[in-house]
This record gives sequence, C-alpha cells and structure tokens, in this order.
Amino acid sequence: MEIFKLIIGLLMSMAFAYFLGSLNSAILVCRIVKGQDIRKYGSNNAGLTNVLRVYGKGLALATLICDLGKGIIAVTFAKLVVGKLMGVTVLGDELFICYVAAVLVMIGHIFPIYYGFKGGKGVLIGATSLLTVDPLSCILSLLVFAIILYFTKFVSLSSMFAALSFSIFTVLTQWLRGYESYGLNALMVLIMALIIISKHKQNIQRLCDGTENKLSFKSKKK
Repeated sequence: MEIFKLIIGLLMSMAFAYFLGSLNSAILVCRIVKGQDIRKYGSNNAGLTNVLRVYGKGLALATLICDLGKGIIAVTFAKLVVGKLMGVTVLGDELFICYVAAVLVMIGHIFPIYYGFKGGKGVLIGATSLLTVDPLSCILSLLVFAIILYFTKFVSLSSMFAALSFSIFTVLTQWLRGYESYGLNALMVLIMALIIISKHKQNIQRLCDGTENKLSFKSKKK
C-alpha cells in the first residue's frame, strides 16, 4: 500500500510539474505584450537572458516573475498536496518529492509539450524551484553565480558553475542538518545540473572560441 501511494504521489508531482513548466513565460509574455515570438530574435532562445537583451528590463522582469511562480507552485504542490496531504515521504521527509517536482518543472520548461518541445535553457526555473526546496544551498549557489558573473560577465559560464556547485552544497549542508535523504536529493540536483550543461553546448563552444556574448543591460530592440 505504501509503495502504491509513493508511486501515485510521484506521478502526480511529475505530471503537475511538467505541464506547468511547459508554460514558457518568455514566449507568453513577449507574445502578449509585443505580439512577437522571442525565439525569432536575439539568440533565438526562449529564456530570460534573451528577453533582457532584446526587449529590455521591463519584459525581463515580467518573465522573471512568471518563472518564479512556476517553480514555487510546482514545488509547493509536491510538498503540501503529495507530501503533507497524501503523506508521501522518502526516508522520512518530503524533500525528495519536491526535488522530483523541481526536475520535472525544469524539463517542462526546456522541452515544453505546448511549443514543440523547444523551450529555454532551464537555469532560472531550476534555480527558483530549488530555492523553494532548499533555500540555504540555493543561496550559496547563487553566490557562486554572482561572483563568476561579476568577474566574467558570462551568464552561461556562471550558470553552469552554479548548477554544479549546487549538488555539492546540497550534500554538505543537508548532511550537516541531518537529512537522511541528502544523497538522493543531491543526485536529483546533479541531474538538473547535467541537463542545464547539456543545453549550453553552443555556449561552451563560443566560450572556447572567444565569441560568447557578455551580459549587457542595454535593449537592442525597441
């Protein structure tokens, strides 16, 4: 019975998170406000950085808020409905269920069923989801992101290093805090990091070639 409840809970978390994640904020915001497809401009990526480059801070902020909401809602659903209401836990806590939701909402964002499985790179939605699950590890990873971005101005490089550092911080901080599921949780974070890195293949090549764009806060398109 417990195994059946666990399977049902996992499937509920996965399905809810994936379909919610498939609602691409960058595409929806730019289409509603500008009547244009963000994937046809800039780097052709349906993500926050490209919205900032192409349309400026206003639409980037709107995209940020929507993506924040997706991650928070997906993880909160897993925690409250599946974890608390249904009583589904792994090794005695609801964290692993929340990480499952975090992985699937990010996958939905990257491979959205509503947009031909072509979405963003998943950095923002992954970060906001993990912030909801484990704020301490996320804040430490965001510090890594901020430090690397400050010195290099490369969002892609900063994102990849922050993603990899998160799994390390998850092991260390959760072990110190006495979470029995810290190994499984770190594995889920590592999966998210590898997915993010795999979506940055072109950025890695441009970094090696010295042609990667640096972050600019100036709008290139009115």
